[in-house]
Amino acid sequence: MTQRRAILSGSTFEERIGYARAVVDGDRVHVSGTTGFDYTTMTISDDVVEQAEQCLRNIGAALAEAGCGFADVVRVRYMLPDRADFEPCWPVLRRCFGDVRPAATMLECGLADPRMKIEIEVDARLPQAS
Repeated sequence: MTQRRAILSGSTFEERIGYARAVVDGDRVHVSGTTGFDYTTMTISDDVVEQAEQCLRNIGAALAEAGCGFADVVRVRYMLPDRADFEPCWPVLRRCFGDVRPAATMLECGLADPRMKIEIEVDARLPQAS
């Protein structure tokens, strides 16, 4: 039987909507769409690049709690209300994913809160124990 474990970040969205920041299912880690909110203060920057940086901090924390890191990411999805905001984020995204080269998709779509300018979702695999 596959072990399943939920990882919570403390975001009020998780409680209100009913989801986990990430789910570890066997050797797979699924990180929910993660926005640029600082979950300790529930504040968000107006700048898309700063939001991307915070998204990655939030994702990094979830991956670490799961037992892996950015090097273990196999899939990433970027969601932005305005596709013109994507390119300014590339240097930040490249720092985390440039050497890893996960499969990636960018979608232009509405997000849950008009303050949100980017949402990032990743899937990873736990490193094999040696």
